[in-house]
Amino acid sequence: MNRLDVLRGTTPQKPHDARAIAALAANPGCTRRALMDGAGIDKDAAARHLGFPAPFGQSPFAITRGNVFEALVKADGCAELLRMLREVLGLPIAEVAYHDVENVGAHLRHAHTRALFDRAARDGLDAGTVYDHPLLSLEIAGHTAYLEPDVVAFQMGGRFHIVEIKSFAVIDGQADPAAVAAAARQAAVYVLALRRLLEELGHDPLRVAHDVVLVCPENFANRPVATLVDVRRQLAVLRRQLSRMTGLDGLVAELPDDLSFDLLPGEDGLPTRPAAELADALRRVTARYAPDCLSTCDLCFFCRDEARQEGASDLLGRQVRDELGGVASVAEALGLADGTRDPAEGQEEIARLLRNAERLRRECLA
Repeated sequence: MNRLDVLRGTTPQKPHDARAIAALAANPGCTRRALMDGAGIDKDAAARHLGFPAPFGQSPFAITRGNVFEALVKADGCAELLRMLREVLGLPIAEVAYHDVENVGAHLRHAHTRALFDRAARDGLDAGTVYDHPLLSLEIAGHTAYLEPDVVAFQMGGRFHIVEIKSFAVIDGQADPAAVAAAARQAAVYVLALRRLLEELGHDPLRVAHDVVLVCPENFANRPVATLVDVRRQLAVLRRQLSRMTGLDGLVAELPDDLSFDLLPGEDGLPTRPAAELADALRRVTARYAPDCLSTCDLCFFCRDEARQEGASDLLGRQVRDELGGVASVAEALGLADGTRDPAEGQEEIARLLRNAERLRRECLA
């Protein structure tokens, strides 16, 4: 049996969706999260059983508002969306083809999506096409995750653009930076999935643009407004984390043979494993808690409590950690910079850059 399956034990595997995959990139370098996500362990169920439930999820009101806004944007064959696409992408086409991929049925949607994109990329028709409800896939640690972007637009010139529809408002041209960052990470998942699909089909993956179209309501009305968001940085972080999860053999090989995160669910599906025993198992794997985990990881309160008990007070925020490829604390960054700390697997390039920065700092001070 695969060692990751042994880690999960009798607990049913939890499939990944775009939000979960995007959250993987929020904390690259966290061994605990990499192993639990790689094994498909339900972190929400684990957190609740440990007594540290995370208040994730949207309110019913927010879900309803989001559905109403998406329906408005897509109404009449995406007429409102086409108006915005002509503005932000410079589409000169008066009429654009519309394909609702969902109409073929769930069991055929992925194959139909592949066929549509293969034909569009191969023929390079001099026309724009909007694909609604396409179904993409992405390999996560040996498991296939199926993903459904809001819309994929294919414009003249053979470029594909991911369209992400969100219900948070843009007020006087400004939106909540945290909400925009989360939307960018999620859109980056779709960009990567579509690029890999085109590559599998023998096409240039860079025909999928790194600029995604983010659609939000403007001010306090439901009138949609679109803007382009560059997700190259999010793509780089996502690739690093997925590559790390693909190569989990090195992490798994270092685990004790008796380590298991099995929740031992009973007939009712509820965990029966003693909470203290599960907590001890999790503490045997290194975590990299940062304040931003509170908005991205189900185990955030458990790891925060653990970090407080260990006296961690120099943790870096997500943006800095993204730039540093998973370096979690000030002490770790300084150690890599002055050479007193050996880089972990995947940190070699970051360590080289930090050492160069430290050398330049000393030269300037001298």
